[in-house]
Amino acid sequence: MNKVKHVKPIDRSNLDTKVEPGTDFYHFANGGWLKKHPIPDEFSRYGTFDKLREDNREIVRSIIEEVAAKADSSGDILSRLVGQFYSMGMNTDLIDSLSYSPLENELKKIENINDHSELSDVITSFYLQSLPTVFYLYPSPDRDDSEWILANLHQGGMGLPDVDYYRNEDERSKEIREEYSKYIAKMLVMTGIPEKEAGSLAHIILGMESRLAHAGMTRLEQRDPHKTFNKKKLEELEHEFPNMPWKLFFKSMEVNVDGGVNVGQPKFFTELSNMMEDVPLENWKIYFKWRLLNMAADLISSNFEETKFDFYGRFLSDKKSMQPRWKRVTTSTENALGEAIGKLFVEKYFPPEAKSRMLDLVENLRIVLKDKIEGLEWMSVETKTEAHEKLKRMRVKIGYPDKWRSYDDLEISMKSYYENYKEAAIFNLKYELDKIGRPADKDEWHMTPQTVNAYYHPLLNEIVFPAGILQPPFFFRDADDAVNYGAIGVVIGHEMTHGFDDQGRKFDKNGNLNDWWTEEDAERFNERARVLEEQYNKIPVAEDVFADGKLSLGENIADLGGINIAYDALKEAWKKKKPEDGADGFSPEQRFFLAYAHLWANNIREKEKIRLTKEDVHSLGINRVNGPLPNVENFHKAFGIKKGDKMYLEPLERASIW
Repeated sequence: MNKVKHVKPIDRSNLDTKVEPGTDFYHFANGGWLKKHPIPDEFSRYGTFDKLREDNREIVRSIIEEVAAKADSSGDILSRLVGQFYSMGMNTDLIDSLSYSPLENELKKIENINDHSELSDVITSFYLQSLPTVFYLYPSPDRDDSEWILANLHQGGMGLPDVDYYRNEDERSKEIREEYSKYIAKMLVMTGIPEKEAGSLAHIILGMESRLAHAGMTRLEQRDPHKTFNKKKLEELEHEFPNMPWKLFFKSMEVNVDGGVNVGQPKFFTELSNMMEDVPLENWKIYFKWRLLNMAADLISSNFEETKFDFYGRFLSDKKSMQPRWKRVTTSTENALGEAIGKLFVEKYFPPEAKSRMLDLVENLRIVLKDKIEGLEWMSVETKTEAHEKLKRMRVKIGYPDKWRSYDDLEISMKSYYENYKEAAIFNLKYELDKIGRPADKDEWHMTPQTVNAYYHPLLNEIVFPAGILQPPFFFRDADDAVNYGAIGVVIGHEMTHGFDDQGRKFDKNGNLNDWWTEEDAERFNERARVLEEQYNKIPVAEDVFADGKLSLGENIADLGGINIAYDALKEAWKKKKPEDGADGFSPEQRFFLAYAHLWANNIREKEKIRLTKEDVHSLGINRVNGPLPNVENFHKAFGIKKGDKMYLEPLERASIW
């Protein structure tokens, strides 16, 4: 990409050669980079991923500011929308002068509730404005028939990021609940409620959220696609969760539920229905007010935004300062108009040759994974046949979509930043909900082109690599194969392996939730996965906190699979011509593992380590390097890892799956 600075594929200044590779490969490969890149105050962690995202954000900013400068005169709809939205977000004088008055209409609706029967009216009215108060509604392929899009209901209504924060009785969880209660009270005081009363109301709100949390599913439970698939007819919804008039709700939302509705967490919706009957009306009013304030705080005056940051950014994640205004508004502009910006981004900065080289890499890795499946001693011919078919049908998307969304019907006013965000959110909600009850669009993307990430979608059986990630340190147009296979090659292999990880393997070649494994093969897989799970469970993160091998199992399987697949694909590429040892003093084999390790370099604050270990299905950066590599024989050979080294694992103790 034209505006990204030149980056050396292997830069010796990023290493710390005082550390032995066999002792701590992560710090050997990244020690220099970590010293050069301390955590900026606005971050709770800062790594190579974050640096690339920041570089990309500068590019996106330049695009947005360019179109914002001519927003009033531009005849191009996308440019006008993007420019006007961003300009309103940067108008802090207007935003601060309005305080929280943009919420006035919604607050009046809450205050005018006179009966429990009207609670559902507010829930529906708010959802029509893309303000989900107590649950989420979204489209997703039917797990019984992935050719069709199904309505899905998901637990919500909680301000803390995980149900465990409400449930656990450890000191950190108690402290979080106490600080959260103070945060709620502070926000209520800012709307004119007396301080003493606000404290009491905060406890009421926390109590209501706690009831929802205790009925909800943990992140670990939600990883199981069988547990979160509970398809029901509309009549069953009305019968099982009677205090929410579902028929009227879906009619108001203009959602086609003839094919049924998937209720992700039935126990949660049972509790919600009970609460709509037994929680006092005044409690519901203050709860709705709080939900509205918390959702809107980033879009109204700076005192609300800063107060929200103090809790979520400073306290929960240990960030030292808020991001500059332009970064925050760029992010919200992307949230509102992501694909519109993506189109402008691709037109300027995505080279066609990157897409071509990526396609070659993907197909090379697909061939290797096919051979690996065929060579598995623990898998039966019957299961292998289905695995081959699933891999063969895995679709690949690179760079950007072949067809772009239309934003022609979206209107951006000059009234307020909050109103503009809400209008865009309503527009995007309608776009999403219109998919329900229709055939799945296999050409649609679920990430914007400028995103620095990649994904595997089990229900669509596809791997997707946006343009944003196809640049250093993930992808080098001019680097040798060892570096590119070690970096983006492992990312490709990682996403492919997700189709065969502990949960992805439960979906068949068509993307349906279908057990295509023999019982014996499934048990042999689980035995091998447990080895990896137990390895990670022993990795210390902080005092009395260890990595969660079960929560992160799918990602850890994908990391290990990605490394092995990419390395074998590299060996296939070398059959034509293996390069000489590099001028940087490393062999091609070593360059592969150095390139991989560098992807996960990041400095991280202590609170963030603990938070992510509890909330994130991904392992911490250091564990994405030092965790899988001891299981890789080719890594041992490349760096001469020997018995007695910390990175050494006896062959019989190594995890071997794909």
